[in-house]
Amino acid sequence: MTTTSTFSFANRPLVPFAHDYQNGDSEPWHQHDCAQLLHSLSGVVRVDTAAGCWVVPPGRGVWLPAGTPHAIRITGNVAARTLFIDPLARADLPASCQIVQISPLLRELIVSAFDLPESYSPGSRHERIYELILDEIRLMPVLPFCLPEPETDVLRQLCQQIRNAPELLWSSAQAASLTSMSERTLNRHFQQQTGLSFGEWTRRARLLEALVRLAQGQPVLRVALDLGYGSHSAFTAMFRRVMGISPSDYFRNA
Repeated sequence: MTTTSTFSFANRPLVPFAHDYQNGDSEPWHQHDCAQLLHSLSGVVRVDTAAGCWVVPPGRGVWLPAGTPHAIRITGNVAARTLFIDPLARADLPASCQIVQISPLLRELIVSAFDLPESYSPGSRHERIYELILDEIRLMPVLPFCLPEPETDVLRQLCQQIRNAPELLWSSAQAASLTSMSERTLNRHFQQQTGLSFGEWTRRARLLEALVRLAQGQPVLRVALDLGYGSHSAFTAMFRRVMGISPSDYFRNA
C-alpha cells in the first residue's frame, strides 16, 4: 500500500525537512502531493520507483516529481536534507525522476532554507532567497546514476538476474540466449525500453552496486574483485572515467 504525504504551501513555495538515517534504514512505498528534492550529505540513498532504481551518492540529490510512488533504502549513515516543493511554484520544474548535481550555491541555499520564515513580505530578502532556490533547482545538471526498468516481464526478469550477480561479465549474446531472443532483438528492445544499450545498462548496474558497497566501508580492492574487475587499477580507472575522481578520494571528500 502506498501512503501519501501532504504539505501546505499557503505561505511559501517550499518546505525544508532534515532527517538523519542509520545504515540499513528504509521507508516503505509512499508518495507526496508535491515535488521533492532529497540531498544526501553522506552515505548512499537508493530510491526505487516504477520506472527504475535511482542511487544517490553523497553530495548529490534526487528529484522526484509530485505524485511519484517511491521507496527508500539507506546504506551508511545518511544526513538527508530535503525540500518539499509546491509543484505550481514554477512552470518548468523537472518533470521526471533525476539524480542531480547539487551546486555549492544550492547546497548553501538548502541549509539557509531552514532559517527562513514561513511568512514573508513581497520583495523582501526572504522572498528573494526562496526564488533563488527555485532558480537553482531549474539549473541542476542531471547525473547518470539511475537504472531504468524495462517494461516487459522477460527483460525485467533478466535485469533482476544481472542485479543478483553483478560480478558476472554479462554479454548480450548470453542475455539473448537466456531470453530466447536474437542478440539483435535483445539490444533493440533494451534500447527502446530503457534508453540504454544492454552494455551501458550492465556497466551502470555495476557502478551503482559499487557505490553502495563503498558506502558500506568495503575496501576498494574487495569491491573491484567482487564485481568482476581484474584489478584495483582497472576498477579505479573506470570509476575515475565516470566520476572524475578515484573511489577512495570520492568518499573521503563527499
